[in-house]
Amino acid sequence: MADIFISYARPAEGQAQQIAQTLRTAGYSVWRDDELPAHRSYGEVIEERIRTAKAVLVLWSNDAVRSQWVRAEADAARELGTLVQVSLDGVLPPMPFNQIQCADLMGWRGDTGAPGWQKVVSSILSLSGVGLADGEPAPGGRGDAAAQPVMICVLPFHNMSGDGEQEYFSDGISEDIIIDLSKVSALSVVARNAAFALKGAPVDLPSVARDLGATHVLEGSVRKAGSRVRITAELIDCATGGQLWAERYDRDLTDIFAIQDEISKAIVAALRLKLLPKEKKAIEHRGTANPDAYTLYLLARRHWISGNVGSLRRDQLIVRICRQAIALDPNYARAWALLALAQAEIRFWHRLEEDGMTAAERALELDAGIAEAHCVRARFYQSAGDNAAANRELATALKLDPESWEVNKETAHLTFRQGLVRESIPYFEKACALMDTDYHDACMLTTCYEAVGDKDGLIRSAQITIARVEREIAQDPTNGGAMGMGAGALATLGDETRAREWIARALLLEPDNVLMRYNLACALTMQLRDNQAAIEVLEGYFEQTSAHHIRHMLVDPDIDPLREEPRFIALLEKAFARLGTTREQLMGGIAADNAAA
Repeated sequence: MADIFISYARPAEGQAQQIAQTLRTAGYSVWRDDELPAHRSYGEVIEERIRTAKAVLVLWSNDAVRSQWVRAEADAARELGTLVQVSLDGVLPPMPFNQIQCADLMGWRGDTGAPGWQKVVSSILSLSGVGLADGEPAPGGRGDAAAQPVMICVLPFHNMSGDGEQEYFSDGISEDIIIDLSKVSALSVVARNAAFALKGAPVDLPSVARDLGATHVLEGSVRKAGSRVRITAELIDCATGGQLWAERYDRDLTDIFAIQDEISKAIVAALRLKLLPKEKKAIEHRGTANPDAYTLYLLARRHWISGNVGSLRRDQLIVRICRQAIALDPNYARAWALLALAQAEIRFWHRLEEDGMTAAERALELDAGIAEAHCVRARFYQSAGDNAAANRELATALKLDPESWEVNKETAHLTFRQGLVRESIPYFEKACALMDTDYHDACMLTTCYEAVGDKDGLIRSAQITIARVEREIAQDPTNGGAMGMGAGALATLGDETRAREWIARALLLEPDNVLMRYNLACALTMQLRDNQAAIEVLEGYFEQTSAHHIRHMLVDPDIDPLREEPRFIALLEKAFARLGTTREQLMGGIAADNAAA
């Protein structure tokens, strides 16, 4: 029987052929449905091939997500423990497969050195043992060629500081450990999104193993008090429930980087994995040696990933915190990059005098591999009308760090603003998959799926939006921006009464939040079919909004029902006059922000 079974949707047949041929060249026997015998039942053959395959490679695409055959084949492989997943177009696998690691082969052209392909080969080697030299152990360090691939789930460390405000610190430590372990080629790591979804819940090892494909779990706690920090960590085998390693670190805060390094290296040693020299160097690279600057950066990023999107106060707070971090360490590239992102928000959304580009260039001077700074460059290029240059910057950012939430988020939005709605979907999906607090991009997916007529995608993204918005509101009941995004999702799911309640509350809480007003208008016009109420909400929006966001509006399909309304046209023309621009200039990408910021 074949070593590898390939599952895919028919439109991806060309890519399936290329992947199959590359695997055969590497020494594997591969089976896909072009080899079905004429005399046997399709379902019978498929079931037999999946059951006997050492690895089942599922090629997810927008078409595959909608295919009941692909879903059934993936489910059978998941039950057998032989599932290996890739995404051909950036789409997130459907539930429950979206909780299992998925290699990224978007744009792959047969390069066997590509990180996504290397991840696929590593998993297949671990499952099959085929292609290994005589006597060479399978990846993971074990001699059993059929050993299950080593996949670790890093659960969010518990905040034991007695102060809920310190949660950003324990979460930041957990995220950095996930990033560190992801640099180890012999180890797979459950994505942050899936791991953080388990935050605060009792650890159910069989569920973590079944639903996430994890073989091991790392859990721990962080207690920060003044200049001291205590971190405990333990590594647990999901199969046996046994503890493979545990340690407690009680040290000065100045040792925080050494503690993180020691934890990562201890896990690698406990799992009997090989840590390559370049991986050891990558783990030890922190970007700063100043623990106070690091702590401030974690605080700023906490506001960045879970704050009130569209709020000027939130963006200004991030700028202040980043400036404090940079004052402590002027060479902290990550702080410079985050500063640049927040400044770009202020400049392009709120039309206030903030640079952004200077901070981005400084970040790249300090660390040429920092992807997020290229996103800021892309914003400036697009606002100046140079989409080609913007797209080059985005391509560079994606190459540097395809797993960055910021990079996928910015790529999605800048692609959308070029009128490429369908092309933006994979990046919105990836952003949502990478960050469990991201309700903004989940909301954008409802717009995209509505526009392309994908009802399943529309309902799924609306459900994700509501779940994330409700979690955010539970933490901050005054977050009108979150309610503004949730209102449209509620209406999409048929709950008009609650949607209108959220609209009223949002306007009461944050009447000056321009982005919130825009999202409320989208909900009113697209889901609630109330054009006049939408235009009333937009009056306050047009009085304050930037040319950057007007450009977004000009391509947004959610606004299509309003475009022939006389009141809407008058408000839009008035905004053009205020900003000193025209529809033609904005559609050509010539934004007035550069002159009128």
